[in-house]
Amino acid sequence: MTDEQTEQGEGFEAILSELEQVVRRLEQGEQSLERSLEDFERGVALAGKADGILDKAETRVEQLLQDRDGVEREESFEVPF
Repeated sequence: MTDEQTEQGEGFEAILSELEQVVRRLEQGEQSLERSLEDFERGVALAGKADGILDKAETRVEQLLQDRDGVEREESFEVPF
């Protein structure tokens, strides 16, 4: 595993953890409107970063699924949400 892969994995986990905290605060509804907007903005940014990491992971999986002849096999790659 390369340093970049380790950073992406740890980065993804950290992003997901922070995003969960942001969502919890927003769901509680006990913040001011301004703080809620700041959290929402942060959540959108975190979701974008996580999406980018997942896109890179999906690309890597697709590359690993190529046959020896370089022919790509089509396989479903869906996240169970």
